[in-house]
Amino acid sequence: MTDVAREAGVSVATVSRTLAGNYPVSEETRARVMAAVKSLHYVVNVHAKALSGRVAGPVALVIKDITGPSLAHVAAGVEQEAASLGRLSLVCATHDDSARENDLVQLMREQHAAAVVLVGSAAPDESYQRRMSEYARALDAAGSRLVLVGRPAPAPGLPVTVVDYDNRGGAFQATSHLLASGHRSVLFLGGEAGLNSPDERRAGYLDALRAHGVALRAEALDTQGPYTRVSGYARTRDALRNGVEFTAVFAASDMVALGALAALREAGRSVPDDVSVVGFDDVPFATDLTPALTTIRVPYEELGRTAVRLALTRRDAMSDDDRVVLGTQLIIRKSVRRLAWQ
Repeated sequence: MTDVAREAGVSVATVSRTLAGNYPVSEETRARVMAAVKSLHYVVNVHAKALSGRVAGPVALVIKDITGPSLAHVAAGVEQEAASLGRLSLVCATHDDSARENDLVQLMREQHAAAVVLVGSAAPDESYQRRMSEYARALDAAGSRLVLVGRPAPAPGLPVTVVDYDNRGGAFQATSHLLASGHRSVLFLGGEAGLNSPDERRAGYLDALRAHGVALRAEALDTQGPYTRVSGYARTRDALRNGVEFTAVFAASDMVALGALAALREAGRSVPDDVSVVGFDDVPFATDLTPALTTIRVPYEELGRTAVRLALTRRDAMSDDDRVVLGTQLIIRKSVRRLAWQ
């Protein structure tokens, strides 16, 4: 700033006032200062401005993996809403490492992030509750806000915003659609046990069976594993090889459904003529599959937008639990065949 003042022939205070825009200066003086700024490639010290409360902090998105299609859409929503509010957005990946997550949250606190958005399912155990409590209080003390998207809600009374979606209701819709179409043996390709989202989707599957008066015909129909194509393929292949009888598959993610479709095709089973398939997520490739996949649409971009909007506009609710649950929607395409009642 001293160099800019010397180049423009004004005082350091005048440079500061010109750049801050909070004190009247003549147009001639402003032009000289800005010309000096340009010629010297001067950059404002953002950290100093942040400490003085004169800069809008960024929105930090902390996710497990930046390559997954669902998380990518959450990231898009965060970026779009942050940009519309004049904020920079930062994306960080933890690779499912809690120590790295802790380091990233601390770094974002030091960078004066306006909000830190943590995305992705987690095990709601004591360790998780303790970490979220520490994050919330530390960020709140720094004037920031912790936002949890698709994660377990922490203990009441913490300065946290929770944005979730109806996993259980969506799974209920998916399974009910198959049952209402005449299927009575539905292979469930669930997620990893102990994590909040997979557990909720499994609960929705079981809710639907009970609501329709259908017993779980075999324990082998209720499977758990990662939300990957490889897992969906392996579990469907194993069910076929082991003689498990089913006329439909409910895959708790579209990536798992993709693997299931490959295993069924390999075994000579036609979809939907021989086996019907329903997914969960409605990622972009769902419409490009043959047949187009019936699935549950999750409003991933809106989750990101809502997370940013609540964090940046509800600054007067720091001591309250803010929680929003977005709905899911059954999208009917071509992968389910109606059977006669069994």
